[in-house]
Amino acid sequence: MTAANLPAIRACRPAWNRGRIIGQKRPLMPKHVWAIRVRLELAGRIRDLALFNLAIDSKLRGCDLVKLKVADIYAAGQIKERTSITQSKTRQPVRFEITDGTRKSLAAWLDDPFMVGSEHLWPGRFHERRHISTRQYARLVRDWITSIGLEPSSYGTHSMRRTKVAQIYRKTGNLRAVQLLLGHTKMDSTVRYLGVELEDALAISEAVEI
Repeated sequence: MTAANLPAIRACRPAWNRGRIIGQKRPLMPKHVWAIRVRLELAGRIRDLALFNLAIDSKLRGCDLVKLKVADIYAAGQIKERTSITQSKTRQPVRFEITDGTRKSLAAWLDDPFMVGSEHLWPGRFHERRHISTRQYARLVRDWITSIGLEPSSYGTHSMRRTKVAQIYRKTGNLRAVQLLLGHTKMDSTVRYLGVELEDALAISEAVEI
């Protein structure tokens, strides 16, 4: 008597995204940015403050932010006001500004004894790691978000990238400026990234009289 072929029984694994909010992460509001800055200053977290400020100013993806080198932002004995890097994803150059407050926090970080002789702007804590990892950066972002009472599942590293451009779009409606700042090659990518809906487009159109 032959045994019946029964289907294989596999252990059911919980979905990787169970209990998580999946999708675009929210940008921070200006009040959130200032709240995090104040907490980092009071805690004396020099590196975290410099990293947070530059993440907001640069609008870079996490993979590009963690790989920045001292030479990218520092020349002739001072912090640059503007700089340019080549993006890992698109291999296209993107320029960004470094505001006065960010330059001050970066200068304080570069004066830290830990930075002596360091090639990378955010060196790793281990000898085999030249700079912090994107995962470590994500953990830092999570710490910043939870420190001011926000829900961490709603925010992430892309929140840092979206924060400033979201404010620029709200104030100007200039998608082309946002596209250039983000380094997107296609306008469609910028529209999707900002979550521009029909109502936004109509509001912009209504504000223009011909």
